[in-house]
Amino acid sequence: MGRVAIVTGGTRGIGEAISLRLKKMGHTVVANYAGNDAKAQEFADRTGIATYKWDVGDYDACMEGCAQVAADLGDVDIVVNNAGITRDGTLHRMSFDDWNEVMRVNLGGCFNMAKACFPGMRERGWGRIINIGSINGQAGQYGQVNYAAAKSGIHGFTKALAQEGAKYGVTVNAIAPGYIDTDMVAAVPEAVLEKIIAKIPVGRLGQADEIARGVGFFASENGAFVTGSTMSINGGQHMY
Repeated sequence: MGRVAIVTGGTRGIGEAISLRLKKMGHTVVANYAGNDAKAQEFADRTGIATYKWDVGDYDACMEGCAQVAADLGDVDIVVNNAGITRDGTLHRMSFDDWNEVMRVNLGGCFNMAKACFPGMRERGWGRIINIGSINGQAGQYGQVNYAAAKSGIHGFTKALAQEGAKYGVTVNAIAPGYIDTDMVAAVPEAVLEKIIAKIPVGRLGQADEIARGVGFFASENGAFVTGSTMSINGGQHMY
């Protein structure tokens, strides 16, 4: 049975792979994005997946955006909270704005999207919320106190909301990716990237579709008995 799914940050990188995976599973997918109109249009033209623009860190924008998706396509039964940003720097150099913006988007976005969609899922007796955390939310990372805190918060948010949704047929799970072969990682200097890969037991970067397949499991009926779980997909770099 196809359902309506929203993937935040769904037009690029891991988000794009998730959008395509859910479409392949027969769902009607909406890829949310925040800023790059040209990229979003290219994505929509190439994939046939509808794109909707709003800032997930803006509560009112999430409520309005999700309501518009529901009006256009039907009730939203699957939400993948993938959108995220970085504002890296040591605490000594990090501004409050650097801290606040990462928390607002990465962690606040999960809250905002859940507030918009969780009540309807609960009333209908079926729903899937899948939050994209990070290996750095599990293990920490130098120069990322904001990002690590936000991603760690996502893992706690997942476990708490899972307890609220369980008796209503709504599962809430998280995936913690390791280092994935995306444009962001490709921009890392080669010497640094070699050191990163050297710490990954399987000896390579992950692929975006490997994260997407995990999302596909959580979104399916096969994952109905799994809730409050964090799936680590990191090549063995951090065993948590």
